Amino acid sequence: MKKLILVTGGNGRFANVLKKNNKFLNFYFASKKECNILDIKSIDKLIKKINPKIIIHCAALSRPMNIHEKNISKSIDLNIIGTANITKASEKNKIKLIYFSTGYVYEGKKGNYSEKDPVKPFNNYGLSKLGGECSVAMYKNSLILRITMTEKPFAHKEAFSNLKTNFMFHEDLVKILPKVLNKKGVINIGGKSQSVYSFAKKYNKKVKKIKTNINNTLPLNQTMNLNKLKKIMKNYN
Repeated sequence: MKKLILVTGGNGRFANVLKKNNKFLNFYFASKKECNILDIKSIDKLIKKINPKIIIHCAALSRPMNIHEKNISKSIDLNIIGTANITKASEKNKIKLIYFSTGYVYEGKKGNYSEKDPVKPFNNYGLSKLGGECSVAMYKNSLILRITMTEKPFAHKEAFSNLKTNFMFHEDLVKILPKVLNKKGVINIGGKSQSVYSFAKKYNKKVKKIKTNINNTLPLNQTMNLNKLKKIMKNYN
């Protein structure tokens, strides 16, 4: 029998894509009601009920991005305290924990950030996800995935030509996930380093090229070094 993997945020954007495209793994998708990450008793109750061997922690507050500036209490609760609760439950029950973090934990100015580079988030979202990382990293039976992904199809009519990143689609992560489940530590996960416009143009020929304003708070080279991921993918049997 395949290991049971509990997925928090079971009704979220990525979880819905995972449900649709999964072919190999045995998942249990937990709704917010069934697994309230702000209530340790709720987490423990579900773990006792289904006895998972791995938890993939996807439940988080992400967009709209400005909510992390406008409502820091909610951001702290869901992304930091909620993650800490999941980590406590994982440690208590000796369950492997995989945490979905973000490339936004890096400064985003020089690009090509490796897993060993210092982290310096450029917005509150990045800070909230780094806060979650801190608790997960304290638990040795864990894996932190710093992911750069977006929905398919590309949602916007315009795309920045002067902002470089590692966008990939949720569907791409579904293919990668089985190959990293047994790893520990930190892994950067993303697609080819390129401008947002170059990425979007491949899938939507009508997307318009724009440049981000010099006064925009977004740093222009958010690319990550993916050598560790490439090595794993190459050696995966």
